[in-house]
Amino acid sequence: MQNLTPVGNSIVNDLATRYQLSYDAVLHMLIAVNNGAGSMAQFNCPELGGSGQWMRGGMTMVGDMFNHGLKMTVDNLCNELSAALANNQMFPVIPAGTPGSEQWWPSELGQPFSSGAQNQTRYAIFPHRLATERQGQVTLYDTLDHQIGGVSQQQGGNENLSFSSQYGNFDVSSLPLVTHTQTQSSDNSTTPVAQPTSAPDATNQDIIDLLSQLGRLKDAGVLTQDEFESKKRELMARI
Repeated sequence: MQNLTPVGNSIVNDLATRYQLSYDAVLHMLIAVNNGAGSMAQFNCPELGGSGQWMRGGMTMVGDMFNHGLKMTVDNLCNELSAALANNQMFPVIPAGTPGSEQWWPSELGQPFSSGAQNQTRYAIFPHRLATERQGQVTLYDTLDHQIGGVSQQQGGNENLSFSSQYGNFDVSSLPLVTHTQTQSSDNSTTPVAQPTSAPDATNQDIIDLLSQLGRLKDAGVLTQDEFESKKRELMARI
């Protein structure tokens, strides 16, 4: 179970009492709101109708879609949790660069220009790199020529992350893998896996597909000949 500070534990107990929910249900929602940087949450809590989504100031979705009372409960609870996270140290401080911390990505990457969470996976976007964290495992990808503009919303049981770039939507699994890292196991033994890995053979096909998309952009007049040749050289160097 996720550890809380004494203040965090007190707030969760208070909210559980006021909303007539179990401690574990409120803790689950706290973690979901925290993973969404305090502004959104994706959750799967049986006491709150199963799977659902919350966005601060936006739409709240619950499994029982016509249960407006439940939607109001989720919205109010998530807003209180968001405020609690903004004004209190709810979780113990974990060193930067450690999975599970607020700065869970490798410290040498610096600060991301975008970060968030979706489907219980946290992500951070850097120049030429995309970092994800799920269940304590941090994975680093090479973003190739993608200029990532946002994360695509996923529905249903699809747990893969999908992003949008100048080439449209793409799945994170299509990117070349750079590294894996893993947190400590339950018996406190460390199993580092942070080793560079070469891209699989399929990566070459991904690059070929990108080249094809570049050609279509040039033909459509979106790219000039010089821009096309420059991007082509960058991609060919990765094969």
